[in-house]
Amino acid sequence: MAQSTSQSHGNTVQGYIDETPQWADGTIAPASPMTSMQLRIWWLSAAGKFFEGLVVFMTGVALPLIAKEFGLTTAQHGMVGAANLFGILVGASALGGLSDRFGRKPMFVVEMGLFTFFLVLVVFTQNFAWLIVCLFGMGLALGCDYPTAHLVISESMPTRSRGRLVLAAFGFQAAGALAGTAVGYLILYANPDLQAWRWMYATAIPPAVLVLLGRFFVTESPHWLAIRGRVREAESELLRLLSRAPRYPKDVALADSANGANKLRPGGSGYAALFQPQNLRATILASVPWFLQDLGTYGIGIFTPTILAAAIGHKREHAQHIADIVSNDLIAAKGAAFIDILLLVGIVAAALLADRVGRIWLQTLGFIGCAAGLFIAAQSVAFEGGTKTLLIFAGFMIFNFMTNLGPNAQTYLIAGEVFPTAIRGKGAGFAASFAKIGACMTAFLFPILLADLGTAKLLDILVGTSLLGAAITWLFRIETAGVNLEAWGRSRE
Repeated sequence: MAQSTSQSHGNTVQGYIDETPQWADGTIAPASPMTSMQLRIWWLSAAGKFFEGLVVFMTGVALPLIAKEFGLTTAQHGMVGAANLFGILVGASALGGLSDRFGRKPMFVVEMGLFTFFLVLVVFTQNFAWLIVCLFGMGLALGCDYPTAHLVISESMPTRSRGRLVLAAFGFQAAGALAGTAVGYLILYANPDLQAWRWMYATAIPPAVLVLLGRFFVTESPHWLAIRGRVREAESELLRLLSRAPRYPKDVALADSANGANKLRPGGSGYAALFQPQNLRATILASVPWFLQDLGTYGIGIFTPTILAAAIGHKREHAQHIADIVSNDLIAAKGAAFIDILLLVGIVAAALLADRVGRIWLQTLGFIGCAAGLFIAAQSVAFEGGTKTLLIFAGFMIFNFMTNLGPNAQTYLIAGEVFPTAIRGKGAGFAASFAKIGACMTAFLFPILLADLGTAKLLDILVGTSLLGAAITWLFRIETAGVNLEAWGRSRE
């Protein structure tokens, strides 16, 4: 029978999660697979990222139909694209930070409840104002999910596989992006009607309800319970988290000395703590590169259909009839779906390499690769025909692969690892909110700048922001690959 290599008493939360069993003769047994609770937590967290990609990128396909139904101006067009992202901006800090106060599980449930509520409302909205409110509300819930889902996973998983599991869940954002574009295309193809955009959002309601119900049955983070001084509850939740057959550990007894070093300190858990000297470097690393990568990722992601339809030359100019609008939208959605496949390839590569190569190297090289892809796409304006199309597709495909290999994945991972447990929710939430300022700016200004500056100049600007992201990542680097988050938190307090 396998036994634990750790002491039966006096271990830490992460010590129990990381422990490897051994046989009675002292032979080390292979590391055990994830427990059923760990798998449940992972899948329910991945679902939140899937919904983000689904809704945000589906909006790109729905926009032409929404614009026609409500007669949107250029500014209102930008507001629809930015509403989700502005909600994420607010929700990441305003709601995501609450997980440090009320716990990871309550916010994990509340955010999905909010998302489902506004998702139902958006299907039946009858005017522009309510459409914006509903899209903002969904973004508010998804913003809360940014820090909360990361913490629910990272505080429940072994150190050796933390990065891989967090990024694998984050990869469902790319799966959602592809699904959102594909669902939009299929619904338009089957139902080429102005109201088709409502059916696009309606497809997400049944799975959202199932995920909401599932989240009621996960464990609370033992890490969070321990730093709040609720040691007995932490031990109970740890046993539920690690329930497996054969059972190990058989008993859990957390060491007071191990938890005391990482307990919540008076006055040390507010947002001001993020800007204290011991945390400022982490705050800059977590926030600024994420802001810079969102400028490109969301601008290119949301408006890929628009750019393709305008640049490839198949768009029917001055489309007024619904048939023309649907035809344009189908052409663009098909091209966008093909390009979005590289998002999935990139995140798979990131998940495989993050714990081996390290977060900083992947993020730096990824930013440089994004700049290269955008530069190639920008050169398309000097050509016509097949060469023009090839450059646009090649550039965007390189961009999508490199952003998910590097900054889009690594910024999310780093933000949830570089802060102590007591302020980890606030740190990750602040970083996500700061990043979404860039996403909102891009979503609102992109259609305006695309019309005023043209595709080439706009892409050249994004080349510059990508190179700046690489420089800041390297200057403020903090490598967290393979680092025990419990020990990391104590070392920075």
